[in-house]
Amino acid sequence: MSVIKTDFLELVKNRKWRALKRSLNNLDALDTAHLIEIVSKNDKIIFFRLLSRSQTKAVFKLLPHSEQEAIIDGLTENFQKLSRVLNDINPDDRTAFFEELPGDIAQRLIERLSPEEQKITVQLLSYPKDSIGRLMTPEFVAIKEGFTVAQAFEHIRKHGKDSETLNVIYIIDNDWKLIDDISIKELILASPDQLIEELIDHKFTFLNAMDDQEMAIPVFKDYDRVALPVLSQEGVLLGIVTFDDIMDVVEEESTEDFHKFGSIQNAGINPLKERIFNLYKNRIMWLVLLVFMNIFSGAALSNFEDVIQSTVSLVFFLPLLIDSGGNAGSQSATLMIRYLALGKVQISDWYKLIGREVLVSFLLGVTMAASIAAVASFRAPDIIAVVSIAMVLNVMLGSLIGLLLPFIFTKLKVDPATASAPLVTSLSDICGVLIYFSIASKYFGF
Repeated sequence: MSVIKTDFLELVKNRKWRALKRSLNNLDALDTAHLIEIVSKNDKIIFFRLLSRSQTKAVFKLLPHSEQEAIIDGLTENFQKLSRVLNDINPDDRTAFFEELPGDIAQRLIERLSPEEQKITVQLLSYPKDSIGRLMTPEFVAIKEGFTVAQAFEHIRKHGKDSETLNVIYIIDNDWKLIDDISIKELILASPDQLIEELIDHKFTFLNAMDDQEMAIPVFKDYDRVALPVLSQEGVLLGIVTFDDIMDVVEEESTEDFHKFGSIQNAGINPLKERIFNLYKNRIMWLVLLVFMNIFSGAALSNFEDVIQSTVSLVFFLPLLIDSGGNAGSQSATLMIRYLALGKVQISDWYKLIGREVLVSFLLGVTMAASIAAVASFRAPDIIAVVSIAMVLNVMLGSLIGLLLPFIFTKLKVDPATASAPLVTSLSDICGVLIYFSIASKYFGF
């Protein structure tokens, strides 16, 4: 890409616009998007303005939101090009772009759309944020069940040019209610004079426009579809959601959960471009809260000063014990959050998992206790029993905390990813200190 970048920048420097335009439009859309990302803002605009209409549409979709904003900002003075770009973008991609903008800027850009595209955009933006309605596109092909296969193909040729996908054709009644869908392969293999109603079985899978976009992920996975229809509550076909849109949702949701699990408020667009204060603000709240939580660990330690002074070797094993409990808890929380997200377990299954987790964590704890006992046999043989028992109990308790927190958050209608690793670790640390020194106090008679 660096060689390609040099070649293109050389054309810009020598003002060879025809050669530059020809080279850009011969480049793959993905490579063009990558090239636009790594050049200066001024060169971004030059490159983008020289793209063909079809390339413009393809490349804009592949750019990150920050780059899309830079392009639109750079085209503001060229109203004709700006209007063309905004009107050509697929409705679902345009909606995703607009919903990230401040309201006043989005409104000014919407005014640049044609009346038809304005209507589509306003309709899609009227659905709740993160709903399936925001993801869908109204660009699809629908036919009537009374059509013959030949009539269906004539209709597809006439109206299919702007369709998001032609892999699936939708069959509707006179009220635009979905009756069924059919693959283009089935149509190709059918006899031209055969009626569509003879090819369908009235069994289809669909999405609800008002549902959360996360609910679409398992449906696509289970039914292995390239596109799914989106219906209103009355069964009216409103649009479709394609597989590439769902892949974007998967990436977005996974990134969001990952950052929540790390106790980060907002990931930011790009750490290289985000303001320092925003990066600070996104991380400070949870860190401050966890500082106050860890005060309880210090308070617990202060209650065991006598036993610590009498057996100083206990302190050597403290980090090993509490870290092991926190690590076990983080593992358990990660697995439960993943299982909940994939639908492999439900919130009502929590009590079924406790018995299994107790057994698994006990086996883990015994194995780790054997390891720490081996270390203690050289360092402090007199506390082998204390550290071994504490290790088993810490691992078991940490695992149960990691198991239960995602279920508790889900029950409270909070994203289970909020049961983040630092939170699990902090709770495990507090409990680990209490367990360890309570056992030591009893063992040494304090």
